[in-house]
Amino acid sequence: MTNNQIAEYNVALRNKPALEIVRWAIARANGRAVVSTNFRPYEAVILHLCIQVQPDIPVLWVDHGYNRPATYKFAEQLRDSLNLNLKTYLPKLTAAHRDAIYGPIPSIDDEAELKKFSAMMKLEPFQRGMKELAPTVWLTALRKVQNPNRARLDILSEDKTYHTIKVSPVFYWTDTDMETYLKQHNLPNEWDYFDPAKADEKRECGLHINEE
Repeated sequence: MTNNQIAEYNVALRNKPALEIVRWAIARANGRAVVSTNFRPYEAVILHLCIQVQPDIPVLWVDHGYNRPATYKFAEQLRDSLNLNLKTYLPKLTAAHRDAIYGPIPSIDDEAELKKFSAMMKLEPFQRGMKELAPTVWLTALRKVQNPNRARLDILSEDKTYHTIKVSPVFYWTDTDMETYLKQHNLPNEWDYFDPAKADEKRECGLHINEE
């Protein structure tokens, strides 16, 4: 897909309902769509949207081993209630093993060590998952309001790292929009989420930074 085509599609999709964007994306995936999740707050929205169009869509989740108990319980709850086709990928080292060798999770001030942590515990298993699933369309819950890097993106973008088209159906949604959707569909949420590979919501862990 050319840059001009992507720009044209973004204009055409800008005011479409999220469910219609999901249908559009999955129809163009030739049976090779995936949706990624980390089970952070509001993730039930994108998962619920996707399974309405393709109930068995592969759900790619990297469990880096450092999630809080509430997040693991939330993941199990959504897997059961939405009958998710969950594809879980784990790092090559357990959290306990990594901590024993390399020490505790790096602090937010140690950018170099955070990048190493992310590469080992999050990016490597994610890359392995994307290679195995080989999607032509990658659905995400990226939103413009999340951080400055994401604000420069759009609903549709080309991901050159994974050779796929990334589609973010709720890109222009606000937190209020997300909360309204959860209430309308009686979906759960989880607020205890923490991503040790980012340490701060304004940082990126590395999965979504190749669109420049």
